[in-house]
Order: sequence, then structure tokens, then C-alpha cells
Amino acid sequence: MYLAEQTWPDLATADTGPVAFVPLGSTEQHGPHLPLSTDHVIAEGLARAAADRTGFLCTPTVNIGVSDHHRQFHGTMWVSPSSFRDYVEDFTRNLAYHGIDRVVFVNAHGGNEQHLQEVGRRVRADETAFATPWMWDESIPGLVNEVFETNGPHAGPKETSMLLHLAPETVKEGEFENARDGGLQDLGSAGHNRHGARVHYDTIENSGNGAFGDPTDASAEKGERIFEAACDELIQLAEWLADQRFVDLMPREHVDAGSTTDV
Repeated sequence: MYLAEQTWPDLATADTGPVAFVPLGSTEQHGPHLPLSTDHVIAEGLARAAADRTGFLCTPTVNIGVSDHHRQFHGTMWVSPSSFRDYVEDFTRNLAYHGIDRVVFVNAHGGNEQHLQEVGRRVRADETAFATPWMWDESIPGLVNEVFETNGPHAGPKETSMLLHLAPETVKEGEFENARDGGLQDLGSAGHNRHGARVHYDTIENSGNGAFGDPTDASAEKGERIFEAACDELIQLAEWLADQRFVDLMPREHVDAGSTTDV
């Protein structure tokens, strides 16, 4: 059930269960071939499909995330990490007020991930809710590596395939070779680290056009395959959460030294 399409009386009587899907993405550059909406289109597509198939609630999508590392590319939008964390925490507590005490952050932007983890820690610490970030490609790493020769972490064939499946009219297929040749195919040559330290911060330092990987390896058929596999993982996660006792998802009691035993 998609929350924003309901009336409040409908929601008052609906049995949506204890879990909500919250899709989160970004509005940021994705090379010369994909739209700035790429991440939030993927996140919303997965969250709404999972909600339709389970009966759980899906909230409206958070379209702008922590994306300042793409700021040199036109159109990219971002908010500060602290603003993002506070905003997501506030509406997670809002869901809890309405009786939803398990939240899956359906995330499609890597820059959001560590901040969503922190929000999950905050709302769990005072036992308001259990919230966990879920990243679609991290749920099916074996399949992604099987399907794509050079999948790339950003604007590569996996995201391109997802968009060809979900919103093909937004993809510029004539720019695939340009994205590949003007971006970065081999991540091992990026020079990310020096003497054990990460020495870059912005995408432009590693990819001239913002793309990573080889989008010429993308197809709508591959996109459908990875979409369905990821959606199945998301559904299994949500159903598992729904089956848990809330108390078992909360922090454990302080360790009593007298009750421990030597191993």
C-alpha cells in the first residue's frame, strides 16, 4: 500500500502490518546517459513493488540525499549529512507514532548508507523503532557479478539495466560508449588509496564524466532479472522483521558478570 495515495480514514482501518518501506535515493549526476533521478527511481520501484506484494506500507520517496561528492556536475543536489540524518530520523519517529515500529530504508544511493545506519542506531537506542538500511545491489552481489563483466559502482551497467527496465524513456542509449570511454572502467586504476589512506573525496577526481563501469553491457532483460531478485530479497527481509518480537529487535540488557560462564 502506497501511503500518499490513501485517505486518512482508509489508513485508520487498514491492516498494513508493522513494517514500512521507505525509499531513499538522490538527485545527482549519473554520467551522460542516465538521468539525475536514477537512484530514487530504482529505490521507489523496489519499495512499491515489495509493498504491493506484501501488503506492507510504502512511504513517499526521499529524492535528495547526501551527494556533495558529485557537486561539480550540473544539476546535482544535496543536503548536509546532519540535515539528512535529522530529517530521516524525524519521519521514522513519525511512523512509530502511527504504529509502524519496523522500518526498512530502501536505499539506492551509497552516500546515504552510513547516515541511515546512524538513524537506525538512534531510534533503536530509545526503543522507538527498529530501522535498518537495505541497499539493493548489496542484497544480490553474486548475481550482479555473474550478470555484468564490469558492473561499476555508479552509472555502470547494473544501474543502467535497472533504468532500462523501470524507465527506458529516460535512458540515452546513444551515449553508452561515451559514458564508458569518458568515465572509469577499471576501478583498480582509480588511485583511491595512497599508503593506506583514501586520498580522494569527489567523483570528478576519478571519472571525467561521472560514470564508472561499462554501460554497453546493460539491457532491459538484465535489469528485470536483477530487479526481481533484489525485490525478492527485500520481501524476505520485511517478512522476517514482521515475524520478530519487537523486544528481540531492541538492545540487550547490560551484561551481568555473575551470569557469565567461562568458555
